[in-house]
Order: sequence, then structure tokens, then C-alpha cells
Amino acid sequence: MKIAVAGAGAFGIKHLDGLRRIDDVEVTAIVSRRLDQASEVADRYGAALATTELDDVLASADVDAVILCTPTQLHADQAIACMRSGKHVQVEIPLADSWPDAQRVFEVQRETGVTCMVGHTRRFNPSHQWIHQRVVAGELRIQQMDVQTYFFRRTNTNALGQPRSWTDNLLWHHAAHTVDLFQYQCGEPIVRAQALQGPVHPDLGIPLDMSIQLQTKTGALCTLSLSFNNDGPLGTFFRYICDNGTYIARYDELTNGRDEPIDVTGVAVSMDGIELQDREFVAAVSEGREPNSSVAQVMGCYQVLGQLDAQLSR
Repeated sequence: MKIAVAGAGAFGIKHLDGLRRIDDVEVTAIVSRRLDQASEVADRYGAALATTELDDVLASADVDAVILCTPTQLHADQAIACMRSGKHVQVEIPLADSWPDAQRVFEVQRETGVTCMVGHTRRFNPSHQWIHQRVVAGELRIQQMDVQTYFFRRTNTNALGQPRSWTDNLLWHHAAHTVDLFQYQCGEPIVRAQALQGPVHPDLGIPLDMSIQLQTKTGALCTLSLSFNNDGPLGTFFRYICDNGTYIARYDELTNGRDEPIDVTGVAVSMDGIELQDREFVAAVSEGREPNSSVAQVMGCYQVLGQLDAQLSR
């Protein structure tokens, strides 16, 4: 499969590293807003085409699929452009930054029949897969999830601490991980959701602190705290409080409630959640099936985010 990666920043590189480890995949094009960056990354990963224009990729017969690692505000329109050009597409989280835009992407996917997968990486991290497998097997039932998503980003910087040309969003980006994961792990939709936010930053124009509460149909709870004001430790920590144990997940690592490590090396073929996500995308396209984390499967997440956004905008 010939794949183009649009976006040569921190997450574009993570995908390129993951794709390197997947058989029968060739990265043929790199898109970046700066040609020098696109060229440097294309040389490093052996891609023939380096460009600043997504349209160059969409017009290329040497591209079967596109992975979008571009600014959030571009995701919906770019995903639609990919599908209308007949290219399969994986959109890095979030799918969109509004409920109407998420719906537009879903409608085009149904219209075109092209594969559209969204990068909800938590579904693929071995730590969360370990929990999911036991929930599906009936060995665990989630009673509550307590989640902390904490960064120190009072300026526009990416995961590598480099300057960003766009502004990140606690609700539409970082909360999307947990809203989707909570529904996915519980196996049922969220029926109640509420949110509070802190003051809007005078320069960034976004709140840097947020608190969200969620509840499923059968009563499982999720409490999510998010901050761009937190000066360490950084990242996201998931505490699963279950009927048969407590577990703490941080990306691809898992411990029990007593901080004892749980071996998750046998859960999947890799310990890299991004690589596993890309493997699912490639396999779904190759096999002509719906991928885990398809646009259809994550619409419930974006509907809830839309409801929360409306609450916070009052």
C-alpha cells in the first residue's frame, strides 16, 4: 500500500516510524506547510514526493491512502477532499472541532464508501486493550474511570515543545480521547455529560483548565480533569475502578491499584499504540472491511463533545 503522510510535525513522525515496521507499506509522499521540512522528512523516510499542497497527493496515482496529521481545524475538509479523490484516509484525532463538521465527514464516507478511520489511539494502546479484552470476556465491569490529562502549554507548542502555527483544544482534542475510550470500554453510550471550564487565556483564546463528568446508561461514571497549566508530571493517566480490581494506564503501560506492573507484551504484536493503529488502518483497507475506530464508530464521541461545547458556550 502506498501511503502519503500530511503533516511532518511530532505526530507525523510517530506515524512514519510506525509505518516503517509494517510489511507491504511504502510511504510515497510527505506534505508539510514548509517545503524544506517536507523535503527533509521525505529524504529521511524514502518518500519520492515532498510538497506543501495536499492536492498534489490527491492527484497522484502513486498514493492509495493518506494519513492526516495536520492542524485540527483542517481535518474535516481535508478528510472529505481525500475521500472525494478516492483515497482512503486516516484522520489524526480529532476528526473535527464541531459536531456539524464531524457529521459532514461521516456523510461523505457513507456516500463514497472509502475507508475513513479516526486516530483514537487509546483503543489501540496495549494497556487499554488488556482492559477491553477482559471487559468483553465478562471478567471486568467498569464502575468508574478517573482520568487526568495534564500538560504545560501556555504557548502554542507541540508534543516536542516546538512552536505551533495553530491552537490546540482541550475539549475537541484531548477530551475526545477519553470520551471515546469511556464509551468503547464500557460498551455502551454516554447518556449524561456536563462540563465546566476555567478562564479563557488572553492570548491563546482558549480555556486552559476543564472538568468533565460522564455517565453511561447502566451508571458507570467518568471524571475527567484537563489542564494546560500543569507543570508536571505530564501526560494522561487513566484509573479504571472495576468490580474486580483497579488498574492504572499510562499510554502503553499498565499497573494495578498497588502500582504493580501488569505484563501487556502479549496483547498485540507491538507495544506502540500508534503503530498498532496504523496496522489496523492498513489491514482494514487491504481486507475491504470497516476498521476499529472508523468514523461511524466514533460519531457518538463527537456528538457528546458537541453537547459539551454547547453547554460551555452558554
